[in-house]
Amino acid sequence: MSSIDCESSAAKADVSVVRASVSFASEQLILVDSDDREIGYRSKSEAHAGAGILHRAFSAFLFDDQGRLLVHRRSLQKPLWPGFWTNSCCSHPRRGESLESAVSRRITEELGVNAQTQFVYKFEYHAKFEDVGSEHELCHVFLARTATPGKISAHAEEVMEWQWLSVEEVDAWLLERPDDLTPWFRQEWLSLRTLYRAELDAFVNEVRNSTQRGAA
Repeated sequence: MSSIDCESSAAKADVSVVRASVSFASEQLILVDSDDREIGYRSKSEAHAGAGILHRAFSAFLFDDQGRLLVHRRSLQKPLWPGFWTNSCCSHPRRGESLESAVSRRITEELGVNAQTQFVYKFEYHAKFEDVGSEHELCHVFLARTATPGKISAHAEEVMEWQWLSVEEVDAWLLERPDDLTPWFRQEWLSLRTLYRAELDAFVNEVRNSTQRGAA
């Protein structure tokens, strides 16, 4: 897709912000059963080793005032799926942290903006990356919108490059070059565009309409 390729070079110029690390192998993640009940805690490195241990996670889709989705390419420092493109923000609540707090914290840490969020659905998935490790997550999917003006200030240890894409451009990328994308991004986007299309459309329309009302 030429629109994706030509925009990525411009995005790279905005992505070299070096800040204190926000992700640690030793941080305690929340282990859950298939019903999302807490059953214990393990370090992030332990939870992702081998076949992985089921733990609580979240995935956020951040939209701007034009209804475009922020996608980013994962840093090469990431142990799992380095250099792959993914949705706006993906991470985990830490031990003792609520999902809502974790989503807000991580969007700010990783992208440098504040956001308003809306929970949509949760699902369990399991994906193995070569011989390095696995994601085995009970993942909560959120829609989000930027709540503060200004450009994205992405964390260099987390994000290589980023860009804003229309819903239709994301659809085309998923169809034409799915191997560029993380497995959870592909699965979540497909669900948002089919099973939860009404929620996605309503959210994006509200983002656009609220911007127009503010400009009136």
